[in-house]
Amino acid sequence: MTDYGLAYGATADGLWVRVGDQALDLAAAEERGLVNAGGALRQSRLDVHLAQGPAAWRAVRRQLSELLTDPAEVRPLLRPVDDLVLQLPFTVADYVDFYSSENHASNVGRLFRPGQPPLPPNWKHLPIGYHGRAGTVVVSGSDITRPCGQRKEADGPVYGPSTRLDIEAEVGFVVGVPSQLGERVPVDAFADYVFGVVLLNDWSARDIQAWEYQPLGPFLGKSFATSISAWVTPLEALTNAWVPAPPQDPPVVSYLADPDRRGLDLRLEVDLNGEVVSRPPFRTMYWTPAQQLAHLTVNGACLRTGDLFASGTVSGPTRGETGSLLELNWGEAFLADGDTVTIRATAPGPGGTEIALGEVTGTIRPAEE
Repeated sequence: MTDYGLAYGATADGLWVRVGDQALDLAAAEERGLVNAGGALRQSRLDVHLAQGPAAWRAVRRQLSELLTDPAEVRPLLRPVDDLVLQLPFTVADYVDFYSSENHASNVGRLFRPGQPPLPPNWKHLPIGYHGRAGTVVVSGSDITRPCGQRKEADGPVYGPSTRLDIEAEVGFVVGVPSQLGERVPVDAFADYVFGVVLLNDWSARDIQAWEYQPLGPFLGKSFATSISAWVTPLEALTNAWVPAPPQDPPVVSYLADPDRRGLDLRLEVDLNGEVVSRPPFRTMYWTPAQQLAHLTVNGACLRTGDLFASGTVSGPTRGETGSLLELNWGEAFLADGDTVTIRATAPGPGGTEIALGEVTGTIRPAEE
């Protein structure tokens, strides 16, 4: 049975925790006194539990682990995962997407700015990001409508459906504990605020993006949809997946300095219409999740329960490790209507085992002109 690290999901009926190909009804478990979370599990989404903080997260996970050692006790509360109609597992408060893979940023720079240095001068000094739309974050399995917008042609700008629709294979981090306006979150406090991870596809209309992105960055080329997995994997499930992050040169400024620089050894897989086309390695990311969170809040911007911040496209050094079709096909081929993209990932678990993260999938539908 595949280990999903006791990931959390939600349906219209309430919260569930995934146990292989089965899911445990958390509301029923709490109502029967099998788990005590102060009522946080008798909700339609994870929001209340997210806000409870690390001590409660650990306590509930410990109770669930103990409960699941007795199959007879929980069997009446289990349902096949395939029978569940899953929805967004938490209310997305804000959405920020970073640009943290040096391989991806260099590839995009060569494609978008030929003849210029591939990395902008600030790239190795701060985690670049953009503020996306929380309202267009959708759960895995949702169809994606091809966006329309302006794109530049030889005779000038034209309006119509994007002809260069792309994917971005990413990892998203779910904030549980809020912070105060004006408060900074240091790199060593990452686990005090972040509950867990989701897989994420930041769909991108490259032609719209290329025309609009200077001088203020991505806007309509990305805001039409972002897909996340229906299951949130707690950070505690990934204890064995932390690895040293790549070295940084030049040295970063003080608030980004992290003597314990760690990344996650997540092994992503991009599947296009049933064929695996790429295997991006998350462990190669230049900017770590802790640095991203520190940068996000260094100006005093506050965190809210349900904030989602994403890594940016995960790309390794070879073409078979890229997290976008832009890089994989070097700007020559993009998504067609009817294409289905699925992103999966695994991580090292205890004792040489492997943990699977919930997949994120979406199918492209024709534009509504």
